[in-house]
Amino acid sequence: MIWFTEYQTKNTGLTVRVKEAKRFNSQYQEILLLDTYEYGKMLVLDGAVQTTERDEFIYHEMLAHPALIKHPNPERILVIGGGDGGTVREVLKHQSVKEVHLCEIDGEVIKVSKEYLPTISNMLDNEKVKIFVEDGNKFLDERKGYYDVILLDLSDPVGPAEALFRRAFYQKVKNALKEGGILTAQTESPFLQTEYFKSAVLEIKEVFKNVGTYLAFIPTYPAGMWSFTMASDDIDIFENSNMERIDKLNTKYFCDKIYISLFSLPKFVSELIT
Repeated sequence: MIWFTEYQTKNTGLTVRVKEAKRFNSQYQEILLLDTYEYGKMLVLDGAVQTTERDEFIYHEMLAHPALIKHPNPERILVIGGGDGGTVREVLKHQSVKEVHLCEIDGEVIKVSKEYLPTISNMLDNEKVKIFVEDGNKFLDERKGYYDVILLDLSDPVGPAEALFRRAFYQKVKNALKEGGILTAQTESPFLQTEYFKSAVLEIKEVFKNVGTYLAFIPTYPAGMWSFTMASDDIDIFENSNMERIDKLNTKYFCDKIYISLFSLPKFVSELIT
């Protein structure tokens, strides 16, 4: 019998029973592909759960769809991170999208996901998608005013990824957006990763005029409570615009009721970032 535990803090974690485990090592990290009894196949990077077959739709839908609905005509989309392909899959559900760039630093994550997570990665070979195996921080230096929406599908802010949760990086993101562009970033768990959450949101607020944070319940993520932060200089992200597009999406979590109440936060979460 095999058990795997992700230590989400020094005092708590997520433990799952595993049927089979495969280990890969890239130049950046250890990659585990676990076949679990409860959550299906699970992708783990350096001991941290990234996605599972059973609950991945929640994270990927909630990262991708709110910003693409808010934008009046999203055509050029950039996903930084997200080598498993789930965010790209959701982005391509929007008919207006003409071009998706995926910038993932670790090509091995893409390779493993294509081989072992086909239901998540199945749109990575779509003709609208172009993959860049590069450092997202450097990638943005060469893109100015190009994208309608940028989605930050990043791993936890430790090691090299920590720089991607800082004001200087968010400024690069802003520079890469067209006028009327929107950023959405995953911003960690307000409950178990409070300081990272506060820091990321407040740094985004230093760069963008209109900033809103929203939550989703993702069972395998720390405390089950996960945050996303949306930002724009030119679009009022708090307006419930373009709702007619929601019905055209094939989703399981994101819907019109969630969209209407998107930025409604528990009191304790609001107090952390005001």
